[in-house]
Amino acid sequence: MSAARPLEPWRWLGVPMLQVLAATVLFGIPLRAFNLQLPEPVFAITLAFAWAVIRPSVLAPFALLVVGLFLDLFWGGPLGLWAICLLIAYGVALAGRTMMAGQNRLILWAWYSLVTATALVSGYLFVMLDSKSSPGLIPMAWQFLATIVLYPYAQRLVDLFEDADVRFR
Repeated sequence: MSAARPLEPWRWLGVPMLQVLAATVLFGIPLRAFNLQLPEPVFAITLAFAWAVIRPSVLAPFALLVVGLFLDLFWGGPLGLWAICLLIAYGVALAGRTMMAGQNRLILWAWYSLVTATALVSGYLFVMLDSKSSPGLIPMAWQFLATIVLYPYAQRLVDLFEDADVRFR
C-alpha cells in the first residue's frame, strides 16, 4: 500500500486539470486514419466524478467552471454549455458520494456512467433548447461510450487522493 499524497490544491486540482485540457486539445486535432476521426470523449467528466468522490470542496466547482468554459471556447459551442453540464455532473456525483463509499470498482464505474449520462443528456437538452432542433443521438451515443471508457483515469485520481485528507475518513 502506498502512502497517500498530501491534498494540496495544485496537485489534486491543477495537475489533473492540465492533463485533461492537454488531452482535449490532442484529441481535437483533425487527424483522420482510414477516413475515421479520433473519438471526442469529454475528458473533463472524469474530473467532475473524481473530485466529488475524493472530497467536497469549494475549489472543484470553480475549476470545473474554468474547464467547461475552455471546452466551450475550444469546440466553439455556446458559452457556458459545458460549464453547466460539468457542474451538474459534479452535483450528481456529490449527491451520490455517500452511496459510493466503500463500493467496488464495477459499481463505481456504473456510477461514473450515470454521471456521464447525466452530463451528456443535460448538454443534449440545452443544445436542443438553444438551437431549436434535435442533435444527433448516434454521435452522442458514441461520445458517451468514448467517455465511459475513461473511467480508469477517474479511478486513478480517486486512488491517489481519497485517503489524503484525514477529515473525510
